[in-house]
Amino acid sequence: MALLQISEPGQSTKPHEHRFAIGIDLGTTNSLVATVRSGQADTLPDAHNQHLLPSVVHYQSDAVIVGEQARKYQLEDPHNTISSIKRLMGRGVEDLKNQFEKLGDILPYEFAETDSAVPKIKTIAGNKTAIEISADILKELKQRGEKTLGDELQGAVITVPAYFDDAQRQATKDAATLAGIDVLRLLNEPTAAAVAYGLDSAAEGIVAVYDLGGGTFDISIMQLKKGVFEVLSTGGDSALGGDDFDHAIAEWIIQQADINAASLSPIALRQVLREACLAKEILSEKTEAQISIHFTESKSWHGILNRDDLNKLIDHLIKKTLKSCRRALRDAEVEKDQVMDVVMVGGSTRALRVRELVSGFFAAELKVDIDPDRVVAIGAAIQANALVGNDTEGNLLLMDVLPLSLGLETMGGLAEKIISRNTPIPVSRAQDFTTYKDGQTAMALHIVQGERELVNDCRSLARFELRGFPPHVAGAARIRVTFQVDADGLLSVSASEEVSGIEASVEVKPSYGLKDSEIEAMLKASMENAGEDKDARSLREQQVEADRVLEAIDSAMADDAAEMLSADETDIILKARSALEKARHTATETQQLKDAMLNLEKVSADYVAKRMNASVQKSMAGHQVEEFNK
Repeated sequence: MALLQISEPGQSTKPHEHRFAIGIDLGTTNSLVATVRSGQADTLPDAHNQHLLPSVVHYQSDAVIVGEQARKYQLEDPHNTISSIKRLMGRGVEDLKNQFEKLGDILPYEFAETDSAVPKIKTIAGNKTAIEISADILKELKQRGEKTLGDELQGAVITVPAYFDDAQRQATKDAATLAGIDVLRLLNEPTAAAVAYGLDSAAEGIVAVYDLGGGTFDISIMQLKKGVFEVLSTGGDSALGGDDFDHAIAEWIIQQADINAASLSPIALRQVLREACLAKEILSEKTEAQISIHFTESKSWHGILNRDDLNKLIDHLIKKTLKSCRRALRDAEVEKDQVMDVVMVGGSTRALRVRELVSGFFAAELKVDIDPDRVVAIGAAIQANALVGNDTEGNLLLMDVLPLSLGLETMGGLAEKIISRNTPIPVSRAQDFTTYKDGQTAMALHIVQGERELVNDCRSLARFELRGFPPHVAGAARIRVTFQVDADGLLSVSASEEVSGIEASVEVKPSYGLKDSEIEAMLKASMENAGEDKDARSLREQQVEADRVLEAIDSAMADDAAEMLSADETDIILKARSALEKARHTATETQQLKDAMLNLEKVSADYVAKRMNASVQKSMAGHQVEEFNK
């Protein structure tokens, strides 16, 4: 008797069939590629057995060099050697003017003057965007994967910081497309780390994932249970990482050497940063580091940085991460003593001071079993292996969450939240809206992101219009707006008029314009201003209602006030109307507006009754009362 072998959709139909997929950790300082072979996930080395690929690209007129070889050109050709490009992903030209103000943040690049909102770096090979530079790094990782596996890749899972916004996530996907990589999913870095540890140790309970990389910091509070990884809350800073430790040390060196920072050449700045990084790494194992720098032919400096001095330089940066940890715990409604383990991710967690302060904060065991540089790539590989159908047990389920609420602008500049922050994704939510004016045949939709009550305090993501639906009286039309967030955290919004079926939609690819730490600042501001925001929203809602009342009374009086009202009655109503209009623009409290509207309602009650009676009489004209009783 013949047997039929049945498999789940997307899974291999034969035991010996294996689809090759990779996990990529596209990092600020270093990047890695990993895969699952013979049931084990591990990172893939290059021909020299090096697993870490420095995220550095050197451009020549006829060649592109990536990795360790490119890093050798940083001192001799800094304008054409690009590093830490992840910090520019999803950033706009205006952001750079605000972002790079301190000495340690000076970029040794030349930016091209273009009309594009996306900054372009001048190189000998032409002007390059952050997306193009990242694509060159991804190409190198893809080639390493194909060469090692010896077969065609089905796709890749690429990790991103949990606090990457839509622009930064979209930029990452665009870079992968340029590199010829099929992106199976964008996976948050803390989630990837939890996947690596959760599957290896079968952990269950509350886990904090503390991810301090070269350029970003993420904290995620997660619930691990029977293969389900649920993110309860996220926090962090998209512009804080080990690079900032280097910058703090570099500034200290320049101060000790008594040198004017503005006088240093790009090559000298790179040298200072390199020595600062080396000193930081040495102090992870030793108590002091010797530093020797030749700034110019006539100016050198030799000194010692000890561990106590390093701690003083970086403590304020580490404490900033702990503030984010405290906020993430509060959002997850979890106490510190409920945290079972703290997963340490990112090369910067090798710093002993980081481990000391984090351990003291959580009073929990630090998980450092897996190399903190490689754990994210390993988790991404495990997820990629499952997505192409090789995980026959099917015991892996990931539930990431939105870092910020998504919503629409409504009348009065109010932000109406459609999907709240920390909602598990993927998710789809719909809400009905209506028109504001009679005869309206179009509606402008403004999509915003943030926690505040007023649109001006949130971030604008996109705008689009729904046009061509039939005219109705105000409030009669029914517009359904649907928000959909996919597993990568990318948003699409559609709107449809329910009667006519007219539709419009937009895939949100926001302008590159998020400032550093904006998400963290949004959350902090929402909590600090919660009371004021509530009052401001209430006042704005009453202002919108006042506008409606004013428009209604003006329309009514233009129609029939002359026939129905005496001069005295008209004067009384107009005075109450003027008082309401004045309150609309000057009132600072909700009750003032309510009182003015109630007064107008009171003095116009007889007029409203007369209009209603007239309307009824008009409707009944030519009919018998008995006809309405049938």
